[in-house]
Amino acid sequence: MTPAESVCRFIERLRVPEGPLAGRRIKLAPFQREFIEGALGSGVSLAALSVGRGAGKTTLGAGLCLAALLGIADKQPRREVVIAAKTRDQGAIAWRLIEGLASSLPLKTRKLLTFVRAPRLQIRYEGDGGGHVLNVLASDARNALGLSPVFSLLDERGFWDDEKGDALEAAITSAAGKRAGRVLVISTSAASDAHAFSKLLDEPGEGVFVREYRAPDNLAPDDLEAIRAANPGAVAGIGSSEEWLVAAARRAIARGGSALSNFRLFHLNQRVSHEARAVLIDVGRWMACEVGELPPRQGPLTCGIDLGGSSSMSAWANFWHETGRLEVYGAFPSSPNLLDRGRNDGVSDRYQRMFEAGELLTLGQQVVDVPAFVSAMVAKLAGYSIQALCCDRFRQSEFLEALAKTGLQIVPTWRGQGWKDSAEDVERFRQFAFERRIKTERSLLLRSALGDCVTLVDPTGAAKIAKGRSTARVDAATATVMAVGEGSRLAGRPQRTARAMWL
Repeated sequence: MTPAESVCRFIERLRVPEGPLAGRRIKLAPFQREFIEGALGSGVSLAALSVGRGAGKTTLGAGLCLAALLGIADKQPRREVVIAAKTRDQGAIAWRLIEGLASSLPLKTRKLLTFVRAPRLQIRYEGDGGGHVLNVLASDARNALGLSPVFSLLDERGFWDDEKGDALEAAITSAAGKRAGRVLVISTSAASDAHAFSKLLDEPGEGVFVREYRAPDNLAPDDLEAIRAANPGAVAGIGSSEEWLVAAARRAIARGGSALSNFRLFHLNQRVSHEARAVLIDVGRWMACEVGELPPRQGPLTCGIDLGGSSSMSAWANFWHETGRLEVYGAFPSSPNLLDRGRNDGVSDRYQRMFEAGELLTLGQQVVDVPAFVSAMVAKLAGYSIQALCCDRFRQSEFLEALAKTGLQIVPTWRGQGWKDSAEDVERFRQFAFERRIKTERSLLLRSALGDCVTLVDPTGAAKIAKGRSTARVDAATATVMAVGEGSRLAGRPQRTARAMWL
């Protein structure tokens, strides 16, 4: 019998310690059994599981820790098991679950277990020669000194503090090497792709087994396919039912903001922050702005420019508010190439397809050549004059130099990306979009940017643009919002046809 088979058989002899199914024997769901088999497989030293809230992650981890303490799969003498969590209270949840699971063990085994609550949460086991111990640690590497665990559980790793969490994980994984120990990392998704837990899922490496259950980003929150993707235990009766999740999704959609972000993070297991944030514009409203044939270039033209950082995208948006015509273009430096850049950013060949569609240019080597970018955008206007040109203050002096080199005679309007300027532009953009006063062709560049774009909301309700994920490219959305915002202001100004005079 393999270690995984022994552990699965052991866990299914235990009884559910709490909740609606309390007292019933545990029945592992297919995804849980699959994870155990992979985590305890030959050559695997670290295993990671990411799944939505309520899917029994901590209960599964508690069962594995109890099996390790009792030596079900590994009979090493003086076994040490570690449970690491962000706080002592979080670690106490797993500790109490083990205590509850142990109550269904034979009386002879229970008498060999001692549950200690102070000065630290600990469980001692005196069977098999004695000296076996399970310790609960908060996420501080100083607590991990002198460890040599045969099994470790890193609970809700996606919510640990970056520096302390990374240090504790490194301390535990290095300590586990002393005794060929296994490390189990379980969590709901972290808020961004840059978090250490996200990187572990995306780039497992040798000796690492990973299972991630996350809803696709392109599905609506109440889509049953999305809910099933992130909650594989719902069909097996683990956690919330599909009906409850659908109803909760619709409530979150109606409320929007942080309620929707929380649902996406905790129940769809998507990598979004649970801070107060909302989508810039929903898919349905934006698709209503996409037309088969663009209206003419007519009336005053406002342009929005977002110059990216050292190797980021730069974007330019043209907006004619009288007809609603919107044109958007982007540019990347040529190194790395678009296919490699797309793989690094997690979007596959999307940038290459933008390039082939004429929406994306490559200018410069490591940084976008700003004068060349401005010249290319002005050339696309074919002599049409610019009424107003909005640009964020980032790289301000460089942009002014580029204007001088290209001979473009215009004074830019500088817009900040903080709460004041961005909040006004966002609301004006949304108003024009809701009223269908924006008309654009179907654009992969713009759809991609809007799909990754969120707004952070302050206590007063003001919203500013932010990335929905760490490697998102939202420059085209930012440029569009500035161009439409300025077009909205221009449309609202009275035309100077006569001067009023007091007599």
